[in-house]
Amino acid sequence: MGVKGRLPSSVRAEDRIVKLNRGILAALSAAVLFGLSTPVAKRLVGEMPPLLLAGVLYAGSGAGLGILVAVRTIGPGRSSIVRPHGADVIWLIGAIVAGGVIGPYLLMYGLQSVDSASASLVLNLEGVFTALLAWFAFNENFDRRIAAGMALIVTGGVVLAAGSAARAGGVAGPLAIAAACLAWAIDNNLTRKVSINDAMLIACVKGLVAGSISIALALHFGAPIPAIGTVSRAALLGFVGYGLSLTLFVIALRNLGTARTGAYFSLAPFIGAGLAVFWGAPLTATLLFAALCMGAGIWLHITEDHTHLHRHSCVVHEHWHVHDEHHQHLHADGPQDQGAHSHVHVHEPMEHAHPHYPDVHHRHEH
Repeated sequence: MGVKGRLPSSVRAEDRIVKLNRGILAALSAAVLFGLSTPVAKRLVGEMPPLLLAGVLYAGSGAGLGILVAVRTIGPGRSSIVRPHGADVIWLIGAIVAGGVIGPYLLMYGLQSVDSASASLVLNLEGVFTALLAWFAFNENFDRRIAAGMALIVTGGVVLAAGSAARAGGVAGPLAIAAACLAWAIDNNLTRKVSINDAMLIACVKGLVAGSISIALALHFGAPIPAIGTVSRAALLGFVGYGLSLTLFVIALRNLGTARTGAYFSLAPFIGAGLAVFWGAPLTATLLFAALCMGAGIWLHITEDHTHLHRHSCVVHEHWHVHDEHHQHLHADGPQDQGAHSHVHVHEPMEHAHPHYPDVHHRHEH
């Protein structure tokens, strides 16, 4: 257990700045990795059906991360893994069922009667549903600035996807895809509740389960088994574009909250479109307008300054941390400042004011 202590104010201020920036960098990095992987993944679509490809991508991400998690626990430089316990296990199972089982099945059902352009338009609902659930169901704080930024980012995504008019045959297909977006939004919000645990372990478990379910569904619907070389390339792409991206996404959830992380991650389609331009696609007015909308939305989020007097209740938990203003405990078995480390520690009640996001230490009411 930690013992309450004080750190120099200069150290605490420096740690605060690093922490506030870490979530944004993680979210943007997750969007970059996922966005860059999308054009590459599209080149594999012709070699295997979409749902089977999604399954191999997720399974590859889980397998690759599983190797990294194992390596981290052995050898002289091994690190501890903060595993979900108690209610966190239930939240993680819920996230996996919603995002790894229900979501892919509904998407597969919807794609049977909806063309890809129409599906891309409907898929923008994931960001909207994620933010609405975070704000109104999970009580994550927001203001007009954050809502406007989210609206601009989503508008940019819709503009990017609106290259072709919707040609869905009936309403069942679009409704199924919209329901899939809702399932993934639930997944995002439930994952935020377990984001205090090891991000790589969470991403590994989600990848393995979601990948296995998607592969099983694809084979059930008659997908042919692809060549081993194609599977290997897809699995490697999944590890980089999905596994590492999801790990960073969980880190961002821990530091920014769900809605803000989802807003930054919504940049992924624009990043993929930018890579396509680099490969020779035309630079269109649509892409430039989408860039303007998304850029304005990101600026509103990055320049957010949410400061007010707030109170922290007594909390006992475990996660990786440094000795910043929220971790002012002493260690009986070593120096006070040990860098990043993990152990069960106590947060004593305190009241203060400083800029903050709805991270794992600031989920208070407003």
